[in-house]
Amino acid sequence: MSALLSTAVSGSRAWRRGRRMVAFGVAVAGLTCLTVALALRHGAAGLTLTTVALLYLIPVAVVALLGGVWLGLGTAVASDALLNFYFVPPYHTFTVERGDNIVALLVYVLVAVTVSVAVELAAHQRARAVRSGIEAQLLTRIAAQPVAERSPTQLLDQVREAFGMRLVALLETGPDGRERVVERVGEGVPTDTPSLSVPAADGMRLVADGPKLIGEDRRLLGRLAVAAAHTVQARREAARAAELAEVDRLRTQILAAVGHDLRTPLAGIKAAVSSLRDPEVAFSPGDRDDLLATVEESADRLDDLVANLLALSRLQAGVLSVQSRPVPLDEVVARALLAVPDATGVQVAVDDALPLVEADPGLLERVVANLVGNATRANAGQREPVTLHADTEADLVRLRVIDHGAGVPAAERERMFEPFQRLGDRRADGGLGLGLAIARGFTEAMGGTVTATDTTGGGLTMTVTLPAAAVASDASAARG
Repeated sequence: MSALLSTAVSGSRAWRRGRRMVAFGVAVAGLTCLTVALALRHGAAGLTLTTVALLYLIPVAVVALLGGVWLGLGTAVASDALLNFYFVPPYHTFTVERGDNIVALLVYVLVAVTVSVAVELAAHQRARAVRSGIEAQLLTRIAAQPVAERSPTQLLDQVREAFGMRLVALLETGPDGRERVVERVGEGVPTDTPSLSVPAADGMRLVADGPKLIGEDRRLLGRLAVAAAHTVQARREAARAAELAEVDRLRTQILAAVGHDLRTPLAGIKAAVSSLRDPEVAFSPGDRDDLLATVEESADRLDDLVANLLALSRLQAGVLSVQSRPVPLDEVVARALLAVPDATGVQVAVDDALPLVEADPGLLERVVANLVGNATRANAGQREPVTLHADTEADLVRLRVIDHGAGVPAAERERMFEPFQRLGDRRADGGLGLGLAIARGFTEAMGGTVTATDTTGGGLTMTVTLPAAAVASDASAARG
């Protein structure tokens, strides 16, 4: 595409600049050589005035073709003067004795002018046809390029290079009436008085700073501006369609998940409460305690599910509030384990002498709780317990949550961080499949990362990496 644009712009410019120089040389050399040759021939063989005039039309036509109508007219006048001086009696003067010779010279000038104009028009039409073909091919390629591969910045950069501009920018007028830069390439910033401004679309225009352009180049630039605006609009529409598709996908998944995962604890609560309120059934104290425990566990599950849904909605809406500060990792881990029902057997190897981490304590607690909850479910039935181990590397602190369950294939590890992914886990207590998505989202919001690797001997290790606080050394010394 850049080659076509360069051909359309620089090719026509080079042709306009070079042909005038060549035409001037042809005019001088051609008329001189032709005059010398015809003068010798005229003296020896007596060529008629008509023949000589027709021969002089040849350089006139060539010069008009190469240099345009004005050089052609100049050559016609010069050839008429040479014709009069050398070939019209009395020779070597500009005096014309016979009336028919005057008519012949006037007709010659008229014919030469007509030839110059006709040749110029034909050359101009041919050049315009070639240029239009190149422009059409260029715009067709732009329109045929897939939306995902179109880049308005790349197109503007090609425009800048082809037209020799210092700056090219696409501006858009917002609802408040103020213009903002949509895309920009080159040096500097758009000014209120750019050297060039062409409309691109409703509310959009392309501005450029650089050399002035002729009409044909301005027309091509206007078409490219429209193409750039359409590219921006197409990318916006594609992004909006992708967002709507993602919203629709999440809505479908939420409805499917809610239909099962919220209904199960609600059914447990309903059954337990209905049994307790039945006057015809006499429960022993142990049975009553079991039913009440079922109500409490189901309510806790509902609370976790709703909290995860709210956390996911905050992440996707971009309204998550992060208040990072230096916090001790061991204290956050201890609080997180209290929120995990099956964490009694988890082994913790988090030294209180570790540097403080720069994190939001509430979000980090939720991250650790979600990772430990997933690990305990995956580790069910294994001899070795889930282990939490922390260490440091450079200015980072790493917390590893290690289980010895079935593990996750490497090809599935990125997908398991997407919302509503259980990777085959369909147990009633499996949750909505939001734990890892929320853990990664919260961690990245705090400037950290969550990665998954294999556990030696089988299982999965989730590693949370966070930056150490700048005051880690002083705070650790104070705690010691």
